[in-house]
Amino acid sequence: MPDGTGVDLFTLTNSAGLIAKVASYGTIITELHVPDRTGKMGDVVLGFDNLAQYLKGHPYFGCTVGRVANRIAKGAFTLDGKAYSLAVNNGPNHLHGGIVGFDKVVWKTAILAGAAVKFTHFSRDGDEGYPGNLRVAVLMQLTDANELVINYTAETDKATPVNLTNHSYFNLAGHGDVLGYEMQIAADYYTASDEESIPTGEILPVKGSPLDFTTPQPVGSRFAQIKTKPVGYDNNYVINGGGKGLAFAARVREPGSGRVMELFTTEPGVQLYTANYFDGSLVGKQNQTYLPHAGFCLETQHYPDSVNKSSFPSVILQPGQVYRQTTVHKFSAQ
Repeated sequence: MPDGTGVDLFTLTNSAGLIAKVASYGTIITELHVPDRTGKMGDVVLGFDNLAQYLKGHPYFGCTVGRVANRIAKGAFTLDGKAYSLAVNNGPNHLHGGIVGFDKVVWKTAILAGAAVKFTHFSRDGDEGYPGNLRVAVLMQLTDANELVINYTAETDKATPVNLTNHSYFNLAGHGDVLGYEMQIAADYYTASDEESIPTGEILPVKGSPLDFTTPQPVGSRFAQIKTKPVGYDNNYVINGGGKGLAFAARVREPGSGRVMELFTTEPGVQLYTANYFDGSLVGKQNQTYLPHAGFCLETQHYPDSVNKSSFPSVILQPGQVYRQTTVHKFSAQ
């Protein structure tokens, strides 16, 4: 790092030959190698070849985002009668923890048995405007069931909002766009949002809309029906049965390679983002130019702006409580 702090890169492997590389800077998943239907390994996450490129700035490649993932309207909320102002870094709104969120810090690390690394971070009271001293841990493990498991915990000494997720961009072919990928999302409803991607508070059915992935659909098959500019998905889905234990959230298959990723989470929501704002200005690993829709994100989370929506599941962590979240990415090929 510019101040001389060292950054470690951990390589996790399993008995099937899968490889995950995770950096202590931002807990960034820099590489994730999984087999196709013929057994050929391929790196299925976007990113860069070196730390220097990450430090120049990037669209949250592979990192842990927090304290609060996604958007908080106007960077403001009221908690226990006190108004808080957060850093605004997405137009007038707060996004993914602010200007120096969890994605931009070097985490402490501990190697655990079973292809696992535990990352910890201490976020001080007032960090990016948030109340409370928060202790966060992220445990990443690569299992012999070809699962990348991420477990999050957090504790605070003052009531504070917490909503953590990983922001990996997946490309199951390793290159090209994701428009032909077959995607299924286990959600009958989504949170409606305004032009700034702030939820209106409405929870609407996906049926009859281009957001309906209750059965497998090609990602780009209904782009003509989407009115956003740039076109693509950036929507939070309400997972069927979400928030009540580990639940199936999504399944994505890349027809060419046969690679499949299934997603399970304890969270109530998942944000689908299809890299709509990529414009070719980013050059990533192996000199790949990242064009629009070069990857997809499935960010398991509580709903955006929950801290300002009393009807949404709460993101407030109280002293004495432990925040817990588990997300599982399971890989196969067919």
